[in-house]
Amino acid sequence: MKLFWQRFKRNKLAVTGGIMVLTLFFAGALAPVVSPFNPNDIDKKHILEPPGISHPLGTDDLGRDVLSRMLYGSRISLSVGFIAVGIATVIGVIIGAVSGYYGRWTDRIIMRVIDIMLSIPTFFLILAVIAFVGPSIWNIMIIIGLTSWMGVARLVRAEFLSLKEREFVLAAKALGASNMRIIFKHIMINSMAPVFVSAVLGVASAILVESALSFLGLGVQPPTPSWGNILTLGKDNIEIAWWLSVFPGLAILITVLVYNLVGEGLRDALDPRLWGSKSY
Repeated sequence: MKLFWQRFKRNKLAVTGGIMVLTLFFAGALAPVVSPFNPNDIDKKHILEPPGISHPLGTDDLGRDVLSRMLYGSRISLSVGFIAVGIATVIGVIIGAVSGYYGRWTDRIIMRVIDIMLSIPTFFLILAVIAFVGPSIWNIMIIIGLTSWMGVARLVRAEFLSLKEREFVLAAKALGASNMRIIFKHIMINSMAPVFVSAVLGVASAILVESALSFLGLGVQPPTPSWGNILTLGKDNIEIAWWLSVFPGLAILITVLVYNLVGEGLRDALDPRLWGSKSY
């Protein structure tokens, strides 16, 4: 662990990304405390007011404070990211472990199912399912998770195929350890490093998908604020209210960027093949 932190801290971009991730997390968690206004308060006297002292990021077409709505919207985006990735990771780890450990026909069937899933454009699959079950925050979390596990499964399968022939696994089999014990106690704990990296990068992807769905009107529904539906208002008022497009767009860009920086830093710190390379 000490070596991991030493290598991670050498990557200045990853450390900066980590600080930004923590900042976004606390901004969302403390939104009720730090928001200057209620995000759903309508103020007819300040409709489409540009950024100023009283409203640092301006107001929308109902006079609602954009800063407050973005702070509350960050809670939605981060919640979707973490929960969707959690669902995808659990499913992917279990399926990948079964496929990699048992091999043979089990592996062949699972890999063909994964190939079929990967052949379908994920975003259009999500759109189709959302159109069928209806848009809601929980539906979005579950659907993104159920359509994003294939990459994790492939990573875990590859790790299991490599580790199941190692001496410590053969020794556990010789001592009579059950398959479940070998999978969960011996192999899985040694194959989680790429899964952690994939999970961090997956949060960025899930946030991007949620924002796109909300922008299209199939994600978080008004009046609940999210970065995507604030962008929708910006599209409708792009010529007279630039701030409705610029600020939520920047929030999405920065959030996705910092999660990718952290993911790259974790990959470099956890991969022994890169330990001999110079840091950045």
